[in-house]
Amino acid sequence: MKTILLLALAAAPLGAAGFRAGIARVDITPKGPIWMSGYASRNHTSEGVRQPLWARALAIEAAPRGRVVIVTTDLVGLPAELSEEVAARARRQFGIERARLLLNSSHTHSGPVVWPALGTMFDGPPAEEAILREYASRLKDDLVSVIGQAIADLSPAEVAYGFGQVGFAVNRREPTATGVKIGVNPSGPVDRSVPVLKVSAPDGRVRAILLAYACHNTTLGGDIYQLGGDYAGFAEARLESDYPGAAALFMSLCGGDQNPNPRGTFALAEQHGESLAGEVRRVLAGSLSPVRGPLRTSYLVTSLPFAPRQRAEYEADLQNPKASGSLVRRARKMIAAMDSGHPVREVSYPVQAVRFGKDLTLLAMGGEVVVDYDLRAKREYPGEPLIVAGYSNAVMGYIPSERILREGGYEAEDNLIYYGQPGPFAPGVEARVFDAIHKVMKKVGR
Repeated sequence: MKTILLLALAAAPLGAAGFRAGIARVDITPKGPIWMSGYASRNHTSEGVRQPLWARALAIEAAPRGRVVIVTTDLVGLPAELSEEVAARARRQFGIERARLLLNSSHTHSGPVVWPALGTMFDGPPAEEAILREYASRLKDDLVSVIGQAIADLSPAEVAYGFGQVGFAVNRREPTATGVKIGVNPSGPVDRSVPVLKVSAPDGRVRAILLAYACHNTTLGGDIYQLGGDYAGFAEARLESDYPGAAALFMSLCGGDQNPNPRGTFALAEQHGESLAGEVRRVLAGSLSPVRGPLRTSYLVTSLPFAPRQRAEYEADLQNPKASGSLVRRARKMIAAMDSGHPVREVSYPVQAVRFGKDLTLLAMGGEVVVDYDLRAKREYPGEPLIVAGYSNAVMGYIPSERILREGGYEAEDNLIYYGQPGPFAPGVEARVFDAIHKVMKKVGR
């Protein structure tokens, strides 16, 4: 019976533009109290669930060239170890090449720790670490499952896109007399565009909505201990209510240095989510541009070197009575790596491109990418619309532009304490990232 089903799916007709699409959702909400990620100020496990957390998958197949599966997660980010195991299993079970699987996270700061990402941010007892490891193991199974469900759901579809705009994102790098702090910088660079991808059945029924925005998912602060998706979760829930049977997939763009404004309460998170969902509804009701095949993809892993640091610097952190727990844990980790003969000098960095015919290109980068990369990529590739995502495939720390690396501040250096990385990147990080961007964009024909 299973073989007959697979043959029937393979023989299903294509949509008017040569597309088939499949959607799936799986609940990835932790089953009980768990350490939450995103804020070092939290000192105990979660206290209930405000919103369920979801992994959603959208499979798109175009004749004559292959398929792409996009998976979005209501999580702070996926560590490389987890992403690569999921990708390897998806390839074995479903024949999905690595370049044709895109994993993106909403970067909610009201979700669980995804072990081992941001492991130096907290110091829970061994029993809590076991819970985190168990959650990560179950998450891998859930992600592989949702990929398979989306592929099994393939049926004729039409795909179109449009762009809107919402205004609650603001640059958070506020210059002060003593350096850059996290605040509000109304004159800083920002991209408030809202890309929208609509997937519909031949009868016009909306089956999937991919929406994206370049803004931290941090309306809620570290005083919140209820699990939830923040503004992105509210937007997804509203759209799935407005379009029954459809899946709403939120994708994080280059919002590393962008925050919601104002922020701090559930009411504001819901307000921003309603604003985003309302703009998506407006775009969907307007004139959208169709996309066509073939689907071209490229995936490249480069390396980003860190600036050299000496053992004595980490030893000083250990001896400093005012050092935070995270700083001490990072120092211990770096010294242990040195003692083992494997000092951390660089980090692997994934860059991916997905191109729909000559109509639309999705560029996806790992890490917490600042908006400078988005703006530069759009300058370098004008004409055909470009969606530039961060938080994709692996989140290993912030990815500063050369400007931000020179200016310093949280996005340039301090964040790496919590990510357990040695320290700031070496000069030239932006050039190395764009060298990878140019290679994947060239391979997909741009």
